[in-house]
Amino acid sequence: MANVIKLRKGLDINLTGCAQAQTLSVKSATEYALTPDDFPGLTPKVVVKEGDVVKVGAALFVDKGCPEVGFASPVSGTISAIVRGDRRKVMCVRIKADANQVFEDYGRKDVATLDGEGVKKALLNANLFGYINQLPYAVSTRPTETPKAIFVSALRDMPLQGSFDYELQGQENDFQTGLTALSKIAKVYLSIGVNQTADALKNAKDVEVNVFDGPCPAGNVGVQVNHLSPINKGEVVWTVDPTAVLFFGRLFNTGKVDLTRTVAVAGSKVKNPAYVKALVGTPLTTILDGQIENCDHVRIINGNPLTGRVASDGAVLGAHTSEITAIPEGDDVHEMFGWIMPRFKAFSVSRSYFSWLCGKQKSYDLDARIKGGERHLIMSGEYDKVLPMDIYAEFLIKAIISGNIDKQEQLGIYEVSPEDFALAEFVDSSKLPLQKIVREGLDLLRKENA
Repeated sequence: MANVIKLRKGLDINLTGCAQAQTLSVKSATEYALTPDDFPGLTPKVVVKEGDVVKVGAALFVDKGCPEVGFASPVSGTISAIVRGDRRKVMCVRIKADANQVFEDYGRKDVATLDGEGVKKALLNANLFGYINQLPYAVSTRPTETPKAIFVSALRDMPLQGSFDYELQGQENDFQTGLTALSKIAKVYLSIGVNQTADALKNAKDVEVNVFDGPCPAGNVGVQVNHLSPINKGEVVWTVDPTAVLFFGRLFNTGKVDLTRTVAVAGSKVKNPAYVKALVGTPLTTILDGQIENCDHVRIINGNPLTGRVASDGAVLGAHTSEITAIPEGDDVHEMFGWIMPRFKAFSVSRSYFSWLCGKQKSYDLDARIKGGERHLIMSGEYDKVLPMDIYAEFLIKAIISGNIDKQEQLGIYEVSPEDFALAEFVDSSKLPLQKIVREGLDLLRKENA
């Protein structure tokens, strides 16, 4: 019987426009792109040039610090552009897709006959190893790291996130193959939610299944690591997105790289919130074609509203993105009397609005306004109420801001990732960009310990 872990700290934010259990068709794009920024901690080195012809699964760029880790092309075609930004930073590699896709054949493999090194070698050869992240530092890992455990979280509980149970339908065999392959490297912890009923999750083989019962962010892998196998200095755990487990399973079962994701298209500004099947690197304009009611004053987010990135012109589906969301920007809202309004339909954690008198609403149509400017950090205990981890969150943020590395280590920075502070950022009365602060702190610590 699976171990049930009950969490009481956290906050569920129910937003209007959750994806319904149906899959809509999306036309194929003519051009795709792979973005190095989707793989944190990576210094990319492009190994193709404009005009080169590539197959599905061929490496577009590698990790400069570990060249054996490549990143696979989602489609076959011709390299149309290598887009660079400031200081020649690689922003993305664009591929003009062929009409008929051609795949690199890496050969089918029986994972039961492989050992850990064999699994690593297969993932490296197919340029998929970069989809494995690690704690500490919340970055893409390297094959030289030896994990004490591998964590897979199939619980998605951020606002407007899609259901992995729905994505898993019809792919149960690939998922189990991926889990078995990872179990050859280290012990695998599979975490699910109390309401997830898929048999492939509850009765998964070769893994330890744990059920998390509690509000968001129970689905965050950092929270799960904190409760199941806390990290000490010098230890490493790997974290794998459940969709990446599907990628791995498809590789071993077919011998080919298939980066198709089932993505939730959600939000109050979406005409028909539902799911679509799309390749990593598909332009968001293709996925959202005809779906946005009014493009003015709408924020398109590559991800969920708490941890996703605001989509720029030419943005593509991220490598770790399970949803595309569209919410009101709020820049066209002009309220009489401003903050003094009672706000019967607005959401407030601290009962600042009268909406709490109206009972528990099913969902809220929130916009992207911050409603206030950045202020001094106040030690109010706000973060601790929504962060179910055994750390002193506010003291850790202060240590990061002040650059006190010793204090950061003592306060548990090795166990956290930026997404763990997404809810704390939402409720923060100081309006601080906590996820950005944590990311900078982790990058500094990684540099110091290199």
